Amino acid sequence: MSPAGSRALILAAIRRNLGRGPLPADQAALLHARLGAHPRGPIPARSRLSRAGQLALFVRNVEKEYGTVIRVSDPTAVPAAVADYLAQQNLPSELVMAPHPELEALPWAERPLLHIRTGRAEASDVVSVQQAFAAVAETGTLMLPSAPERPTTLNLLAETAIVVLRASRVVGAYEDAWDLLRAERRDPVTPAPTGGFMPRNVMLVTGPSRSADIEQSLELGAHGPRRLHVVLIDDDEAASAA
Repeated sequence: MSPAGSRALILAAIRRNLGRGPLPADQAALLHARLGAHPRGPIPARSRLSRAGQLALFVRNVEKEYGTVIRVSDPTAVPAAVADYLAQQNLPSELVMAPHPELEALPWAERPLLHIRTGRAEASDVVSVQQAFAAVAETGTLMLPSAPERPTTLNLLAETAIVVLRASRVVGAYEDAWDLLRAERRDPVTPAPTGGFMPRNVMLVTGPSRSADIEQSLELGAHGPRRLHVVLIDDDEAASAA
C-alpha cells in the first residue's frame, strides 16, 4: 500500500473513533491554507546579527550548554579533528558514522587508527559521527531531521556524539531553520498540501543530554549522549569577510 493510502486508512480510523467524518470543504480549505502559508513566529533580536556574529553566538551557546566546538578550515580537516578529539578525551578509536555522502567523501583513510562502521548506532557504540542539516545561533541548537543518510539512533545511543556542521548552514533563528528545511525537502511524487514533506522526525539538539530531576543535581547523559562535540567547517565566505 502506498504511503498516501496508509495515511488515509489511519485518518479514517481516527475519525471513526471520534465519531467524525471528513472536514467540511470550507474548514479543509482553511487548514490547507494555514499549512501552506507557514506563518513565521517572532524573530528574537539576539539572532539578528551579521554572519560572523551569528557564528560566534552559535559557538557561545553550544559551549554554554556543555558542548564543545572545534573550527576547521575545510572538510578535509574533519578526520584529523575527530581523531584528535577522541585522543584528548581518552575515547576509543572505534566509531559509527552516518552514511551521509559528505561524510563518506572525507579522507578518513589518512587516519588509519580510526575504525569506522557506517550505518545505524547500536547500544554498544561509544562514539557516533553525524552530519547536521542546519544549526540555530539563537540557542546553539543542531537540527537533525531523520533520513536514510542521517539515522536517528546516532543521536540517541552513543555516549559521545560528534556532529559535523558547515558554517554556511548556521542560521540566526528557529524560523530560518524551518524555512530551510521546507525549501529543501520536496516530494515530487506525493506532495503534501504544504508543497513539500517533512521527515518522520526532526531532532533539535542543544548540548549533551542532561537532567536535574533528582535532588536538582545536574547529570549529563541522562537520556542520550553525555558529550556533544561539533566540528564546524568554516565554509561561509560572508562570515569570513564580515
